[in-house]
Amino acid sequence: MSEAMSGAGPLVRDSVTQLDDAARGRVVCCGSHGGIYAAWYAARRGVAGLVLHDAGIGRERAGVGGLFWLESRFVPAAAVAHETARIGDGADMLARGRLSTVNAPAAALGLADGMPVAEALDRLLAARLPPAEAPGQMEEARRVIAEDGPVRVIALDSNGLVGPEDAGQVVVTGSHGGLLGGKPGSAVKADVLAAIYNDAGIGADRAGLSRLPALAARGIAAATVSAFSARIGDATSSWEDGYISALNAPAEARGGCIGLSTRDFVAKILESV
Repeated sequence: MSEAMSGAGPLVRDSVTQLDDAARGRVVCCGSHGGIYAAWYAARRGVAGLVLHDAGIGRERAGVGGLFWLESRFVPAAAVAHETARIGDGADMLARGRLSTVNAPAAALGLADGMPVAEALDRLLAARLPPAEAPGQMEEARRVIAEDGPVRVIALDSNGLVGPEDAGQVVVTGSHGGLLGGKPGSAVKADVLAAIYNDAGIGADRAGLSRLPALAARGIAAATVSAFSARIGDATSSWEDGYISALNAPAEARGGCIGLSTRDFVAKILESV
C-alpha cells in the first residue's frame, strides 16, 4: 500500500478510543463499530477519512449509522463487512477486510462495496483530505437503570466508560463483544458482577463474542445481545430491545440462557447474588 503524497500513511487502531490529537488530518482504520458514537469520537479527533467495522449492520442499520452521520459533515467513511475481518482488530481489517458500505463522499473518491481495505485507504490518502470539523458535544450516556440492594444496573453506550467505581455492578453496554486486538486485558476495566455487549453479527473468527471467554476467566458473567435485536452503540436499546445470543459459563451458572430478554437475563443475575 502506498503512502499519501504528504508522506503520512494511515493510522490503524483497534478502537476509536485509542485516537489522540495525532489523528488530526489523518486517514484512519479502526476496529470500532460504525455507529454514530464511534464516528463522533473520530470526528472529534479531526480525522480526514475513516474506515470502521460494520458490526453485522444489525437493527436499524445502526452498525453503519456513523458513516451517514459523517456524510452530513462531508467526511468520507466506509465500513468493513463483518464476515471478512475481526471486529476490534484494526490490523486484521487492513489485512483481510473488504468494504460492505460506503458513504457518498467516499463513493465520490472511488470507494465501493467489496473493495479491499488497503485499496480504500490508498484512495483516501491520495485525496489529501482536510481534517473533519470538530463536532459539538455528544452526551456520554451513563445512567443507573435498576438497583437491587448494593448492586446497580448501569447502562453505558461505550465499554470505555466503565470505571473502577463499577466493580461489583452489572453493566449493560452498547459496545461490541470483541476484544481489542485479541488482548484479554481489554475486556473490561473493572471486576464487574456481569457485563452485556452486542454480538456485532458475531462475524469473522467469531470475534464478536471474544470478550466472553476472557471475562469467564475472571469469573465475570457475560453475555451478548443479537445485533439484530438491539442497536449497537446504544445501551438503552440493549436494555429495552436486546435478546441474549451468547453467554459464558459464569452467566449460565447464574441462570442465564440464550433467548432471554436483557431484562430477564439481568433479573437472573440479580437473583443469584
